Amino acid sequence: MSKYQVLLYYLYVPIEDPEQFAAEHLAFCKSLNLKGRILVANEGINGTLSGLTEDTKKYMEHMHADARFKDTFFKIDPSEEQSFKKMFVRARPELVSLSLEDDINPLELTGAYLSPSEFKEAILDEETVVIDARNDYEYDLGHFKGAVRPDIRSFRELPQWIRDNKETFMDKRVVTYCTGGIRCEKFSGWLVREGFKDVGQLHGGIATYGRDPEVQGELWDGAMYVFDERISVPINHVNPIIVGRDWFDGTPSERYVNCGNPECNRQILCSEENEAKYVRGCSHECRVHDRNRYIEENDLTNDEWKTRIEALGEEFIFIVK
Repeated sequence: MSKYQVLLYYLYVPIEDPEQFAAEHLAFCKSLNLKGRILVANEGINGTLSGLTEDTKKYMEHMHADARFKDTFFKIDPSEEQSFKKMFVRARPELVSLSLEDDINPLELTGAYLSPSEFKEAILDEETVVIDARNDYEYDLGHFKGAVRPDIRSFRELPQWIRDNKETFMDKRVVTYCTGGIRCEKFSGWLVREGFKDVGQLHGGIATYGRDPEVQGELWDGAMYVFDERISVPINHVNPIIVGRDWFDGTPSERYVNCGNPECNRQILCSEENEAKYVRGCSHECRVHDRNRYIEENDLTNDEWKTRIEALGEEFIFIVK
């Protein structure tokens, strides 16, 4: 048995006073020495947390003892250490946002649930369109074979991207997936409301697909992006491959860093060598930005900074914003 466990879960269920619940729940989580990030809204709860195995078990027992959360399904990953540095429980207007004027209630409208084996069949069906409901940097680390990559950097951009490309797959069967399933609950419901006739979603998300004993993560390429210290986790236990490509030279990579320019903060895949060579800047403007965090974190002098920039054949002039 592993020393620690990581729990991933969500549940759409009415919560009357999210602010009060968040405060009380934070105190409870801290009493168990748990760390992680939990969002609470009137529409439900969404969390990822880690802790000692016995403490995470106490947390799940506590949640299941509450009538509101008795049906919560926890996706469990073993871990040898804590996957978070702090514990946050925060109240939000929505658990996930599509920036809709008329929001989707997944308890009333959502796409058909597909088991991992049913989703695998959908992937193999040439007449089915598989849409990744995650952000572009998540897709770039790993995705299902043949899945459509929306050109978006945040979930709220997805509806407009669909409208811009609607004619491409409006008349086809559409299935979608995300990390744990919560984004697909709303996105698939929105697709139904937009007029798509046959809409399905991977029930439990990629995390469940990777644990299913029948499919064993097959037809998934790369790793799954996660929002904790691990950054990525394996999914395909049959024939895994690396699909991530270094931002700078295109070599295989599954190592993510944030661009050194805090005003950009783009997540990019890159090796340690290229991070140093390009001073963690995803573009020339970011490399010479006066607030580039890589320079401060590594105590580079201006002369050292200038030398690295000029070695790239670029001019060293501060970009100040």
